[in-house]
Amino acid sequence: MLLKEVCEKQAECGIITTILLKRLSGDKCEQHDRMLIRYAAVQGGLSLLAVRRVCLLSRFAHSAPQNQYRPIKKVMVANRGEIAIRVFRACTELGIRTVAVYSEQDTGQMHRQKADEAYLIGKGLPPVAAYLDIPDIIKVAKENDVDAIHPGYGFLSERADFAQACADAGVMFIGPTPETVRKMGDKVEARSLAIRAGVPVVPGTDSPISCLNDAQVFAQTYGFPIIFKAAYGGGGRGMRVVREYEELEENYQRAYSEALAAFGNGALFVEKFIEKPRHIEVQILGDKYGNVIHLYERDCSIQRRHQKVVEIAPAFQLDPHLRDRLHADAVNLARQVGYENAGTVEFLVDKHGKHYFIEVNSRLQVEHTVTEEITDVDLVHAQLRVCEGRSLLELGLKQDKVRVNGCAIQCRVTTEDPSRGFQPDTGRIEVFRSGEGMGIRLDSASAFQGAIISPHYDSLLVKVIASGKDLQTASSKMSRALAEFRVRGVKTNIPFLQNVLSNHQFLHSTVDTQFIDENQELFNLKPTQNRAQKLLHYLGHVMVNGPTTPIPVKAKPSSTDPVIPPVTMGDPPVGFRDVLLRDGPEGFAKAVRAHKGLLLMDTTFRDAHQSLLATRVRTHDLKKISPFVSHNFSNLFSLENWGGATFDVAMRFLSECPWKRLQELRALIPNVPFQMLLRGANAVGYTNYPDNAVFKFCEVAKENGMDIFRVFDSLNYLPNMLLGMEAAGSAGGVVEAAISYTGDVSDPMRQKYSLDYYVKLADELVKAGTHILCIKDMAGLLKPESSKLLVRALRERFPDVPIHVHSHDTAGAAVAAMLACAEAGADIVDVAVDSMAGMTSQPSMGAIVACAKGTELDTGIALEKVFDYSEYWEVARGLYAPFDCTATMKSGNADVYENEIPGGQYTNLHFQAHSMGLGNKFKEVKKAYTEANKLLGDLIKVTPSSKIVGDLAQFMVQNNLTRAEVEERADELSFPLSVVEFLQGYVGIPHGGFPEPFRSKVLKSLPRIDGRPGATLPPLDFKALEEGLRAAHGDEITPEDVMSAAMYPKVFQEFKDFTSNFGPVDCLSTRLFLDGPKIAEEFEVELERGKILHIKALALGDLNKAGQREVFFELNGQLRSVLVKDTLAMKEMKFHPKAQKSIKGQVGAPMPGKVLEVKVEVGSKVEKGQPLCVLSAMKMETVVNSPMAGTIKVVHVTADASLEGDDLILEIEE
Repeated sequence: MLLKEVCEKQAECGIITTILLKRLSGDKCEQHDRMLIRYAAVQGGLSLLAVRRVCLLSRFAHSAPQNQYRPIKKVMVANRGEIAIRVFRACTELGIRTVAVYSEQDTGQMHRQKADEAYLIGKGLPPVAAYLDIPDIIKVAKENDVDAIHPGYGFLSERADFAQACADAGVMFIGPTPETVRKMGDKVEARSLAIRAGVPVVPGTDSPISCLNDAQVFAQTYGFPIIFKAAYGGGGRGMRVVREYEELEENYQRAYSEALAAFGNGALFVEKFIEKPRHIEVQILGDKYGNVIHLYERDCSIQRRHQKVVEIAPAFQLDPHLRDRLHADAVNLARQVGYENAGTVEFLVDKHGKHYFIEVNSRLQVEHTVTEEITDVDLVHAQLRVCEGRSLLELGLKQDKVRVNGCAIQCRVTTEDPSRGFQPDTGRIEVFRSGEGMGIRLDSASAFQGAIISPHYDSLLVKVIASGKDLQTASSKMSRALAEFRVRGVKTNIPFLQNVLSNHQFLHSTVDTQFIDENQELFNLKPTQNRAQKLLHYLGHVMVNGPTTPIPVKAKPSSTDPVIPPVTMGDPPVGFRDVLLRDGPEGFAKAVRAHKGLLLMDTTFRDAHQSLLATRVRTHDLKKISPFVSHNFSNLFSLENWGGATFDVAMRFLSECPWKRLQELRALIPNVPFQMLLRGANAVGYTNYPDNAVFKFCEVAKENGMDIFRVFDSLNYLPNMLLGMEAAGSAGGVVEAAISYTGDVSDPMRQKYSLDYYVKLADELVKAGTHILCIKDMAGLLKPESSKLLVRALRERFPDVPIHVHSHDTAGAAVAAMLACAEAGADIVDVAVDSMAGMTSQPSMGAIVACAKGTELDTGIALEKVFDYSEYWEVARGLYAPFDCTATMKSGNADVYENEIPGGQYTNLHFQAHSMGLGNKFKEVKKAYTEANKLLGDLIKVTPSSKIVGDLAQFMVQNNLTRAEVEERADELSFPLSVVEFLQGYVGIPHGGFPEPFRSKVLKSLPRIDGRPGATLPPLDFKALEEGLRAAHGDEITPEDVMSAAMYPKVFQEFKDFTSNFGPVDCLSTRLFLDGPKIAEEFEVELERGKILHIKALALGDLNKAGQREVFFELNGQLRSVLVKDTLAMKEMKFHPKAQKSIKGQVGAPMPGKVLEVKVEVGSKVEKGQPLCVLSAMKMETVVNSPMAGTIKVVHVTADASLEGDDLILEIEE
């Protein structure tokens, strides 16, 4: 009524009426207000108070005009992923129906399931293009009565033409007006507006550049560094820093291409690059009536490739005056353009505290969540209500009412691998378990088990938001939540985020945009264990493809596990190792020599299963019985459990670390000395090593618990033995020099290896300082009489040196021979527990103990404990049925006295003969072995010389050659490499020299080695080796790993590849390891003390198009599945080859993606670091550079080809 009265009283002045009515209608104009007040003052007919009341009423009418309110009943989100779900949730809370759109590639994505309705868009279009198809999106909206469209972020969110298309279709756009989107989306125009608003800006181009030359001119004017930015989008896409002129063209092309792919427009502008700024952005919110407020700021300085990784609100340790200026500039700029809805004004703050406007993001930001947490303002609710026509005042949003409460941090968990430059990873999420709890918020979409992470879209998996009273509290909650996450199947950046959150600078100081680049320790990533899922992969692999270790015979492991005999509580009794630790090697040797009775070394843990079970016994079964051995066999001289063939077989066939075996057994058996087999200068290998490698090996072995080193040489070649003895002694070990025995000292007709030969050799070994003298009878050739002759001669010659005898029971006479040795003065003999003794193994422990009981040779071992020990191994042996020599060999054979085949090799040859269909001709194989031995000059036969004889024997059998024919045709036959290298001198010089003229006829002009083979080898560079291993496998490489790689480079690489795929499988029972579980079988696996997995095998799926089968399990009550490649089926299917890391010059795809450009062709000369091709994945482009200089040999890809990670791109030859 007041307004009508005023108008009537001043009817004669039409202008005042017009002004007031315009104010009432909401047409706010400060010029009209001034005219109204000035007129009232001049005329005096209208009191000043009345005018003020009119103005207040008109402002109230303006802030809540009823005629502009347009309720929203249905909202479409023209986006995907977590932002679509975020908007859907807000809509549901407000009672608004929701509509999702999805591309053909997104049919399985969660966002379409979270909406009330979902419709396909962009049919037939590429993945990104589908979400940029404006006509189709508008069509779907109109057909389904959509009132408003929310653009989310990315895609069309900053496209003015999309906002205009919505308006033209009569659909509300939840965001600024099309004109505002246009102004703010064009970085150059936004910059001009900022300048007019008095907001400081960074020097840059006034408009998008049209060509490379424009960038060159700008760089010449302002100098480097400069930065390219996409003119029509953000998020780090199309953004490239250039520091040198030479990089300008390449980065221009990459930035243009990225911007075009991400935003549909490749326009760029150029700015001077501010070094090490903080990236601070201010959240703004405006309504349709000119009201604008800020919701404080966020610090987004932690970035990589200009993409935010961690965001914090409010900014930590920001100067209050600077904070006020940032807020004021953001609001002023928004008011100048009449900004409505949510947006962000971004600034750079340099080290001097000066701030520069960067851009306005006219949309909701990914990191809007932290602002919501500290202000308690739901930004999406506000967006929807503002779009409907509500004013900020109606929503209760007044600047003085918005307060900051505590601190919030957002971490973007992405499917990227920080160890590979944050390259995107793709694949199937096999396991997803999130971190939750008080103060934690999760915004996600694809974060669920079974989700497929494709290379087509952004790598964001889940946003984790933590809130607390301050930065430290919020960081603590975030760290705890991230630690609870379990994501398997794809790599994530969680380990990197955890490093950021524990960084001192992050927690207690300010960070800038160079924080990640300048803190390389952030990339010291703690590897995720992922043990359970890897074990499922292994079990699935065995179920689909069979055992990973070669199986000699078709026999199944026993389903019965051995029962562990009871063990008394408490520490084990004192043993000989306590003597060794107290008195050292010399004192230990004296104690052994002074001991009354016969001492035994138990070979069950090594040579026994090498001879009977192809060296396949696993640490899993050795550990189970170890406490029993420690408590009941403390008076053993030693336990042979390491070295020799067990070292490489552990990695090669059992997928175990031999060092871990040694460490674990040492912890379980602290009182009995451990003994290993050292092949002299060959250490535990089959070749020559540099001297420093042998010394280092012994040093590391001693550090890990080895006590006694049995040092031998396969030819009794003294220089090789002396090196091994010196290496073992220098390491602090007990040196047991072993004379390898062959022939028969009791046969006067066998004079090459006579008693005098052995005594003289022993003389040299004792002079060299051996602590113990050993006779190593690896073929079991010692008879009782020869045993007495040899041992008695040595005892008389060396009365103070302990004598140790090792033999095999192939002929069945070893028990008698060992007793004869003991009676002649031997201090120690080797035995194996009864169920692992006999045949090609050692003589029976029980038999020796029983025979010596009550005599001067009494072992002091309780026979009933031997029975318990034997019972365990009798059942355990059944687990290794596929490797048991009894599958093909039913007894020993006295013909070993003729062929002299070592025990372990006898078993292997028997297996090989049967596998080759020569089982009925094994007699011929043994005869050929005898003839081959004579051809080579009658050798000492033990690894590797025994293998050389065996290789020649098989060569003769396969080619049906007699000894005479081989001698006659030696100059024309192609002999096995091992035979040729032996004749060259690579193994050493045999007693009596090389056989002539056979040697000369075989070698012809090939070079020959004089003297010790390893003497001329350069020292091994352990530092370089370790650096190479760390580069290939990460920083978890140990000194033990370095030694494994030094001994067996290829085997170690394969072992690391295995563990990378399947994890440590030593926790599996032997039956499961070898044969896998049966369908519906339930079992438990103990990962470590207190961590037990309950697993049930459920089903095996059909073959898919990728050559895989899905294997289903139940793990701890939850359904799990793994995809396993069917190796047999894949042989019939064609797949892109993979790059082999071990082959120099093979260049693989660093990430899954699409080939945009191939920059070279076959025959091209390339330099190291030269670009080879360009890949695109998740809207990010990566240039693959040459790892070496050379010539392109083969190119395996073409433009537009889709690749998986490590797919072979090309091959380079030097």
